[in-house]
Amino acid sequence: MNLATGRLRAADAAQLFVGSRLTLARHLAGMRKNELAESIEKTPTAIASYEAGRSRPAAATVAKLSVALGVEPAFFIATPGTERSAPGSIEPHYRSLRSTTQLVRNQATAYGWVVHDVVAVFERHVEMPSLDMPTYAPPAQESVPRPAAAAQALREAWGLGIEPIKHVLRLVENHGIICVFSPFQIASVDAYSFESQIRPIIVLNPLKGDYYRQRWDLAHEIGHLILHRDAEPGSHIAEVEAHRFAAELLLPAGPIREQLPHRPFWPRLLALKEHWGVSMQALLYRARELGVHNDVTYRNAMMRMAKEGWRRQEPGARPSVEQPSLLPGALRLLEDSSVSAVQLASEARVPMKIFRIVTARSIEAIDIDQVAQSGDGEQERTRVVSLLLEGI
Repeated sequence: MNLATGRLRAADAAQLFVGSRLTLARHLAGMRKNELAESIEKTPTAIASYEAGRSRPAAATVAKLSVALGVEPAFFIATPGTERSAPGSIEPHYRSLRSTTQLVRNQATAYGWVVHDVVAVFERHVEMPSLDMPTYAPPAQESVPRPAAAAQALREAWGLGIEPIKHVLRLVENHGIICVFSPFQIASVDAYSFESQIRPIIVLNPLKGDYYRQRWDLAHEIGHLILHRDAEPGSHIAEVEAHRFAAELLLPAGPIREQLPHRPFWPRLLALKEHWGVSMQALLYRARELGVHNDVTYRNAMMRMAKEGWRRQEPGARPSVEQPSLLPGALRLLEDSSVSAVQLASEARVPMKIFRIVTARSIEAIDIDQVAQSGDGEQERTRVVSLLLEGI
């Protein structure tokens, strides 16, 4: 180690090299084995051997890997609490496995594990809220569909009654669940969630910028965390159940059934939108689900919304999206105690660029230059942009 800078030398990293960390860095960079092998003048077989732990790269190779992937040599070693004990054993719940490539899903999963590593470090320094996410065990005979019953049980466990939830994100964080924004480069996977070995983690899409859709996304992901701990990620059934869970959590059937108009009376729907904190489209979906509207009424209402341009941007107030406060607040507390962000990122073995995103309170705090890098067109969806290298 360089005593003057505290930085680990490539020679030291070679002796302490952990193959799963190379896999993590490669996934963060959005690279295939053959691409990485070509960039450091090795074979794909050699990369596979390093990642599997069958062999260790020489110091010179570690240096090349660091340059190619945009990480410090220290990234390739593990510290207690940050190394995954079973890589790949926990897969996030993605909305649709068909809408994103495996490379992008690998990148998003790797980002989730980096969030896990950052949380592990914060847990050592700060007392975080206790985790309170009840499991749902359905009774032998259910009179209410499983997703709705689970949402009702959660409302009861968290003392929410049947009133609108004022701040979904703060509610989730207060019960010990981690919420962060994703980098712009992986926004195509939408919001996703997974169980880490420390706490559940929800990753939010920073490109939506829509208060109402973000609240629905949060409720949807809570549904996955409660209902689908052992389910196959990405299944259509799981997605439908999470959607119905979100509907009951944000719009409990008892009160909303009485409040919904029996035909699409738009001023009433706009008032309900702002009262319950959900979109008009969600209200129409709920009206059909509860039998307040039939299929024909629902289709006609959605056609009217499309004609008015409301499918893309609904009328009414547009509040700012809810913002994470758990990790940003913990960071501010530690910085006030002379523990710097650089120290914490180093302890977590996380590049500073990603650490800043993980601990960002607002979308604006994420480097806006990444929007252009991530692309927004059909052709750009096949291009995977590194989360690590600057200027790409």
